[in-house]
Amino acid sequence: MDNYKSGHYVLGSDLIKHRGKTTRTIVTNPEANYFIENLDTLDFEFGVVPMAFANRPDLISNVFYATPKHWWLLSIMNNEPDPFEGFSSGERIRIPTNVT
Repeated sequence: MDNYKSGHYVLGSDLIKHRGKTTRTIVTNPEANYFIENLDTLDFEFGVVPMAFANRPDLISNVFYATPKHWWLLSIMNNEPDPFEGFSSGERIRIPTNVT
């Protein structure tokens, strides 16, 4: 597999329902669809992005969820459309806490 076609940031797209409307998402797995459909029920805490974790939601995900694969959930919860540009050092972010 080519490097640009693999890794934590590469996802396909799919149509899902959210708040009674159909929308297209880049996340195509059932776990992701569940979270997107239930964003309003997620509890969260606030955190501050450390310098070493700037522009790396995958590293933040790994700290809180023991997997880098929930980077997209942090992006969605913080309205960060670009994981390579968002999550600046010192930025205050929401971190979902009831993620299983």
